[in-house]
Amino acid sequence: MTTLVTGASGFVGSHVARQLVNAGQQVRVLVRRGSNLAALGGLHVECFEGDLRDTSSLERAMLGVRRVFHVAADYRLWTPRPEEIYETNVEGTRRLLAAAKNAGVERIVYTSTVATIAVPRHGALPNEDTRATVDEMIGHYKRSKFLAEQVAVEAAAAGVPVVIVNPTAPVGPWDWKPTPTGRIILDFLKGKMPAYVDTGLNVAAVEDIAAGHLLAAEKGRIGERYILGARNMTLKQILDALSAIAGRPAPRVKLPHAIALAAGYADQLFSRLAGREPQIPVEGVKMSRHRMFVESDKAAREFGYKSTSVEAALERAVRWYEEHGYLATGAGNKSVAHAAAA
Repeated sequence: MTTLVTGASGFVGSHVARQLVNAGQQVRVLVRRGSNLAALGGLHVECFEGDLRDTSSLERAMLGVRRVFHVAADYRLWTPRPEEIYETNVEGTRRLLAAAKNAGVERIVYTSTVATIAVPRHGALPNEDTRATVDEMIGHYKRSKFLAEQVAVEAAAAGVPVVIVNPTAPVGPWDWKPTPTGRIILDFLKGKMPAYVDTGLNVAAVEDIAAGHLLAAEKGRIGERYILGARNMTLKQILDALSAIAGRPAPRVKLPHAIALAAGYADQLFSRLAGREPQIPVEGVKMSRHRMFVESDKAAREFGYKSTSVEAALERAVRWYEEHGYLATGAGNKSVAHAAAA
């Protein structure tokens, strides 16, 4: 029987696909026309052209499928058409779960995000029992993922065999776009981080997060959420770790959030006039005001999820960027905005 993976051309999805292939499974990947498939290079997978916005393509993709890993998402902190994010993340998830149910799929793993859990709370750290509201989600991406997770929860209650995983910030090789966490690494390596903000996030090796997906498919309980994470780290701690790996000095200046936010609004105004994407998304700066720390031991208790060294994962990421020529090309400094957006 076949396993379907959506989002397999992306960072986490490509690692999920790779581990499935290495486990001897027959893997079909749903990809949009024109997708960059470099992350799947050398993998023996069946590429199926389709789109989360196209119900008929999802129905065809489900033929003969036993399990589904729905990793795909529209991950943008800024867009002139935010409705596109909701169409893919919310309605696309609704369509995919319906197609999977109609096809008799045995198990679905839906990839949500730790952002639906890591909200400000007094006392103990947030965990899978933390109940947030859509009003606590900053930005269209996080709101769309919150709403999409609710679609998955409701589907599970209606009998669809879906398990929800909530990855924290993944780091490691093949973060080619890159993700916000990968952008932090790249900006540091390029010397584009003269300062940092007081924020933090839970960081995990992407390989561990992918392995957690497979474990969730085998042993996760239907309708439950499972955080796939490792270590809570401040941005300063992450930069210090990168400094030890790359031999570059870490920034010592801590930038007040008010200054970072003012820079974001100024950049937003200039970007609107220039007709380009903001280099410092305001929503990202707002997110960074809160440390996205969580308690993440439920997956270990229930299905044996294990986390490995974050420093080793950061080093694999650094070496991958070095080997693939990323340090020779430039991009604007978005790290302040992206620090808490993973």
